[in-house]
Amino acid sequence: MSVQDHTHVRPWRMIDRRKSRKIRVGSVEVGGDAPISVQSMTNTVTADAAATIDQIRQLEEAGADIVRVSCPDVESTEAFKIIAKAAKVPLVADIHFHYKRGIEAAQAGAACLRINPGNIGSPDRVREVVQAAKDHGCSIRIGVNAGSLERELLERYGEPCPEAMVESALNHARILQDHDFHEFKISVKASDPFLTVAAYQQLAEAIDCPLHLGVTEAGALRTGTVKSAIGMGSMLWAGIGDTIRVSLAADPVEEVKVGFDILKSLGLRHRGVNIIACPSCARQGFNVIKTVEALEERLAHISTPLSLSIIGCVVNGPGEALMTDIGFTGGGAGAGMIYMAGKPDHKQSNDGMIDHIVELVEKRAAEIEAAKAATAVAAE
Repeated sequence: MSVQDHTHVRPWRMIDRRKSRKIRVGSVEVGGDAPISVQSMTNTVTADAAATIDQIRQLEEAGADIVRVSCPDVESTEAFKIIAKAAKVPLVADIHFHYKRGIEAAQAGAACLRINPGNIGSPDRVREVVQAAKDHGCSIRIGVNAGSLERELLERYGEPCPEAMVESALNHARILQDHDFHEFKISVKASDPFLTVAAYQQLAEAIDCPLHLGVTEAGALRTGTVKSAIGMGSMLWAGIGDTIRVSLAADPVEEVKVGFDILKSLGLRHRGVNIIACPSCARQGFNVIKTVEALEERLAHISTPLSLSIIGCVVNGPGEALMTDIGFTGGGAGAGMIYMAGKPDHKQSNDGMIDHIVELVEKRAAEIEAAKAATAVAAE
């Protein structure tokens, strides 16, 4: 048994999640006691079905639970029929202004429509989109952004603020509720983490629907990751959030990786190998930085939750190894100690250590998956 299996009973690691009602986005449950799902969005031209499907495949392999696809024109919703059939994960159709695109996307196989009911036209048009969602089993995400608030709210509040964003969200929610439609979630995003967090905190107290978290337009890979981790991390730590999307000006696959890393750091989701590594110093018995870079690349295909410590010397190495499934601690003289389940197991030379660690991780992951399969069969 992994030492980390015991961490969930420690009170200082517990997060008391906000109680929300549960909805479905295709096969994925969102809200309630469902795991917090990780989303991303394609950036290909949707009308190019082949390119879009290829990117969705990459996102699926990275672990994305849900993928959003923009549908700005009729060519996109036509391609969406092909894309939805090919996708293994539920797809959200991103709709702005054109109510017919929402109807077409629902008919084409969307599991969810991302809309603002207030900006797709007259009450009759809203009614048609909601009816299409009902007819085809779609949920809806109300997506409020600080950068596109209604003019009336901006005039009244003077600027984008938490109160204006929450009022916008609740107004849109009321439209759906008036049509007896309750399969919806809400997001209130801004590029400013302070504004984002304040808006979500107010919204979480005002309504019981699931909340989709995100710091929108967060920036490039490094800065956007930091901004997203601060904003979403603080909300998740407070128990707010049922599904997340990290918005980066980078490869969408990186959004999924960062999303899972945020959830893993808070103990909310466990996917893949969590590598604990020292920053290295003059005491290191091997090149820690290059070793970790190589291991991250070599172990990217592992989806089984596992912890791995790579520490350069014996100052912290044995203690960190005690808390991980597999560990390697540098000891000098061209070799180090391999730890298994927190206990010293055998020495390993620095030469060939990466191949050896990869082999150990793959073997342990296979053992865990085999045990899961056996448990599932026994339960049947």
